[in-house]
Amino acid sequence: MDLADIGVTGLATMGRNLARNLARHGYAVAVHNRSHGRTQQLVKEFGGEGTFVPSEDLAGFVASLKRPRRVIIMVKAGAGTDAVIDQLAELMEPGDMIVDGGNAHFEDTRRREAALREKGLHFVGTGISGGEEGALHGPSIMPGGSKESWEALGPILQDIAAQVDGVPCSVHVGPDGAGHFVKMVHNGIEYSDMQLIAESYDLLRQALGATPAELAEVFREWNRGELDSYLIEITAEVLDQVDAETGKPFVDVVVDQAEQKGTGRWTVQSALDLGVPVTGIAEATFARALSGHPEQRAAAASLAGPKLSGVEGRELVEDVRQALYASKIVAYAQGFDQMAAASKEYGWDLDLGAMATIWRGGCIIRAKFLDRIRAAYDADPQLPTLLADPTFAAALETAQESWRRVVTTAVRTGVPTPGFSSALAYYDALRRDRLPAALVQGLRDYFGAHTYQRVDKEGSFHTDWSGDRTESPA
Repeated sequence: MDLADIGVTGLATMGRNLARNLARHGYAVAVHNRSHGRTQQLVKEFGGEGTFVPSEDLAGFVASLKRPRRVIIMVKAGAGTDAVIDQLAELMEPGDMIVDGGNAHFEDTRRREAALREKGLHFVGTGISGGEEGALHGPSIMPGGSKESWEALGPILQDIAAQVDGVPCSVHVGPDGAGHFVKMVHNGIEYSDMQLIAESYDLLRQALGATPAELAEVFREWNRGELDSYLIEITAEVLDQVDAETGKPFVDVVVDQAEQKGTGRWTVQSALDLGVPVTGIAEATFARALSGHPEQRAAAASLAGPKLSGVEGRELVEDVRQALYASKIVAYAQGFDQMAAASKEYGWDLDLGAMATIWRGGCIIRAKFLDRIRAAYDADPQLPTLLADPTFAAALETAQESWRRVVTTAVRTGVPTPGFSSALAYYDALRRDRLPAALVQGLRDYFGAHTYQRVDKEGSFHTDWSGDRTESPA
């Protein structure tokens, strides 16, 4: 039997399409699934696309692979992933490689990589973005792991990844959990991006009385400019959809409770641990959580709100476009800040410009906008914040008045825009010479003797608030 170049175990939609992508690129692909019927179905339906080597059990699957063996596991994150890894590790030899292509938590990946390294096995936590279409036609691929594993695996991943301007949307991200961390932040930015789009739609619909079909045209127009992106493109498609059964706009027959699989929550939790304010991602995550409490919303439905007043249509449309772009800059800046902080904390040495490069195609947040981010980090790899890049600073200055009008209009009309509002608040806080945190420090010292620092001398100090209020070095 001819041995396969690489294997995929876990043949649900993503795993099946990834296996097909590999086969289409000329690789002999070993395929396995816990339910053998799914393996047989893959070969039956798509066997003509390339070479598949099916196996009924893991032992046969591993035996069908060339050495060093390369296995991609595409199973549900958590205990199921650990179980498959443990079974594979017993069957594999030093130098072999296990690639986790699921949405694993990066701390789990770090733990697994360390444990398998002790056995002489390479473990590659790999973020894969693009959904089922991306998996088949070319996703953005974010592998972590050792440099040795990248040398053996990298050419294959770059071959099947999306290509933009002849550049593959895959690069070695960094050691241990770096790949899954970057994918997690990608998903967090995705949350924020979608929330800002939803707020744009909601404000325009509520304030102007525009129909979903009319707003679909607005988004199509926006997609021809600086907002050109996959999410803006498909927003127009969703808004234009009409429900066949009722004849109503599709968005009006869908229950307005947004679900989530956890990566946005992980991003916020990690940001809190790292001390990085990802307010846009946090607001987007909490907005989904709020939408999922219909009983509270029903109880609050009778609460008083503002009386709607007229708004100039075309002016508001342009203002919202500007606010969306400005808020998007803030969301991405916060995500890149988080990656920079993690790189320092975990010793990953992330190339932030390269992250922007591999997100330009295949993934959900792919956008023309990412070329500007790549250029910003090419010009200054140590850029403290994307907002300080001259190109983005100029864009924010241009958008500023529109941005403020949008938030004002939202408040005046009672339309919730936590994404727009928090992004503007972040922008205003970041540009301030002094923040009211000085008062916070005074309060902390008053009730807890937590000390404070002064602007005019070195060291930490405490004031005797309950006594004569003299200050002394801490």
